[in-house]
Amino acid sequence: TYVRMFMEVAAQRGVSRETLLSTAEVPAALLEDPSGRVSLQETVQVFAAAAALTGDAAIGLEVGQRMPLTAHGSLGYVLMCAGSAREAIGLLERFWHLRGRSVVLSVKEERGGLFFELVPEVVLPAAVRDVLLSSMLGSMASGMQFILPDLSLVPEIWLQGEPPAAGRAMDDGAVPVRYRQARAGIWAPEAVQWLDSPLPTANPEALSQALAQCERESALMAPGDTLLRQVRELLVLGAHGYPAPEQLAERLHLTPRTLRRRLQERGQGFQSLLEEARHRDSRHLLASSDMEIQRISELLGFADPANFTRAFKGWMGMTPSQWRHQQAGQD
Repeated sequence: TYVRMFMEVAAQRGVSRETLLSTAEVPAALLEDPSGRVSLQETVQVFAAAAALTGDAAIGLEVGQRMPLTAHGSLGYVLMCAGSAREAIGLLERFWHLRGRSVVLSVKEERGGLFFELVPEVVLPAAVRDVLLSSMLGSMASGMQFILPDLSLVPEIWLQGEPPAAGRAMDDGAVPVRYRQARAGIWAPEAVQWLDSPLPTANPEALSQALAQCERESALMAPGDTLLRQVRELLVLGAHGYPAPEQLAERLHLTPRTLRRRLQERGQGFQSLLEEARHRDSRHLLASSDMEIQRISELLGFADPANFTRAFKGWMGMTPSQWRHQQAGQD
């Protein structure tokens, strides 16, 4: 989808699809196959070729601005159906890996506002980096304006590179862009004021379906990665909680240091996989048993039930009690 959007904008600038793909060295047949998957390298090559052939270093902003939330598949639907901005942000962080390949997203509260920072995991030339990140940030900013149409404060896009000498920026009245910044991201001033505002597109039933699809996609992200599959299979909740990293390493015939390094190579860590298992098992225990929430918290390894409640609210946008009540009502 992202490659196709760049091709459409480039075509409007007089660059044919054939010329663009030839310059990017990406076979046209790859895009004809609905089940095909364009690699990160091929995607970046198309983005770079589009910027070079159009002579517009800001083309990423225009592509991102045109991209509807539905272009992001199930993740886009999840964000549209969330009940509040806080829930949408939590879900974006949780499922970012489905669309933000090789780019890390972090959301931090600063001076009463929020900063959505993007950091590439791979080394890219500065010009290519800016095209890639500007397309992502342009889409994120447009998505914010779509799901929060009454937002009075306009977020800003920050980029690290130089301002383009020529070319189009985002439409007038849209999102302002700052260049030569120390980091790339979106700055939303005073955002904490609207975090709990209800979203006009909220839909609990559709959210449940979209979440299930995101979880299926997440489970299939790396079907050939034996290590991740093995670690997930071993992270089973027992009478004494989950296995420790040392226990996992022993079962996999690895040293703890080697296990940690191999997980890092795959963009994962023990803590993130543990949180994934806790999230999975917390929903199962809440939905399939009458166990007290404090006991569930203890089983999952939370020293304080308040910490479990805080973590669960970050996962699902509501407290464990509220989620259990909602599930009982649906039954």
